[in-house]
Formats: sequence, C-alpha cells, structure tokens
Amino acid sequence: GGYGVERLADVPWLATRAVYYWGDIDTHGFAILDRLRASVPHARSILMDSATLMAHRALWGAEDQDKRFSGQPARLDPDERALFDALRDDVFGERIRMEQERLSYGWLQQTLA
Repeated sequence: GGYGVERLADVPWLATRAVYYWGDIDTHGFAILDRLRASVPHARSILMDSATLMAHRALWGAEDQDKRFSGQPARLDPDERALFDALRDDVFGERIRMEQERLSYGWLQQTLA
C-alpha cells in the first residue's frame, strides 16, 4: 500500500507485535518507513541498508527526477537517515534506487535466518 501505511494505526494488535518494513532502497522507501513509524513507532526496517544496496550494485535503477521524495523524514534511525541522505544527495550516483523485488533470494534468506 505504499503511502497508505497510515491505515495501520487502526490495527491495535500491531502495538503488541514485532513489525518489520521492507521497502525499496530509495527516497520514497524511507519516506514510507517514516510515515509507518508515525502509527507504529517500533517498526524496524530490514534489507534497507548500505550493505544490501552495495551488494546489489548491478541491479540498481534510477528514481525519476520529478518524483523523488524531497521532504525531511523525522523518524528514521541514524543508519537509515544516513542512507536516505546519501541517496537524496546522489553520493553513490545520480538518483540511485534499489527495488526490493530485485534483491537476490539468497540475500533475503540470509537476512531472515
């Protein structure tokens, strides 16, 4: 549901469960995580880190210039914020993004184990 994560505020049992978010590694993926944490503050990201991004360099794509998130997320942890800033500031290249569905299955298995 992407930006529809606010609807999760109406799911009271989430407050008593571990909640994980796996989004694209791009400006919008981190913006959605930020919005999720407005309703589910204890939500943790998985596979949205520099190691995952760098390990899949051959699969990177580019965000559309006119569709990049330009806001300032307030609910990211320091590592998430650093990666968001690097993506926003084109530190790794111009408009880099890594779509979650492009990650290798082995990388996913290793993380979940």
